[in-house]
Amino acid sequence: MQNKEKYVVGVDLGGTKMAVALFDGQGALVNRDRMETAGVKTAAELTQHLVQMINQVAQGRPLSGIGLASAGAVNSREGIVLHGTNLPEWENVPLKKWMEESLGTEVQVVNDANAAAWGEYVRGAGKGSENMVYVTLSTGIGAGIVLDGKLLLGSHSFAGELGHTILDPDGPLCRCGNRGCWETVSSGTAIRDSALRLLEHTPSAIADIAAAAGEAVSAKHIFEARKRSDPVAIQVLDQAIYFMALGLVNVIHSFNPDRIVVGGGVSKAGDLLFPALRAETQRLVMEPYRRTFEIVPAGLKDDAGLVGAAALFHTCDGR
Repeated sequence: MQNKEKYVVGVDLGGTKMAVALFDGQGALVNRDRMETAGVKTAAELTQHLVQMINQVAQGRPLSGIGLASAGAVNSREGIVLHGTNLPEWENVPLKKWMEESLGTEVQVVNDANAAAWGEYVRGAGKGSENMVYVTLSTGIGAGIVLDGKLLLGSHSFAGELGHTILDPDGPLCRCGNRGCWETVSSGTAIRDSALRLLEHTPSAIADIAAAAGEAVSAKHIFEARKRSDPVAIQVLDQAIYFMALGLVNVIHSFNPDRIVVGGGVSKAGDLLFPALRAETQRLVMEPYRRTFEIVPAGLKDDAGLVGAAALFHTCDGR
């Protein structure tokens, strides 16, 4: 990215929408577009739409690369999406090959959590750290790991699937087939499900808050009830934060990061989450690791995948 006349495109391909953005040589956003994917019927059709969107945002500007973040399992070394999420025919899609043939520009493909991690490291809350772990607490739990300035992919590009580390072998059944994975006890979904079980036989402000908003119960209503010292919300969140911290302790003991960046919908709870999470993590971690790391909220919000995908073509020295 030393040539400032060259531009980079970042793509964030999710289960319901795809977003495309053009960045200049300094990483500044120049142009962007997005579309819903609900009406798309085949992987080839979706790729054609994607190519059209890239051409539209580029508007004839010279591209030095296209970074693509895809939900699901990705073989980054060959640029193949092995299994997508809620997308038609999105199995073993040679996305790198198809797009390079159509656009004549180098394409890199990574898992969306890895892209978000790299985005936070290069441009967001991880900037300035040496070893960083990004964790997104959302419907599930995703993660990406940067060690010594390099994105950790592993032998088959599957590194960083921390949401499926097992914290409670007798815990809830996970979609992966195991029990007690981190995301079954700490994600937004886990928080909601835990509250719903208690609401079956215990009165709580949670249901009233959700009903007043005309919404189904979710983690945000539970955090709101916690503000009111609601006993059910306190019980649910104390348990969830304990398991969040336990997961982070495993991360700290395994990777010794100097910074942990936490994103996703649950992180929007802000001061209702972070002070308790920091304190519980410090309590559980081994003594030599205490005060060797910081836990901070993500900085790039919903654009982390876009920024991170484009930043695959930024050198660490230039960040």
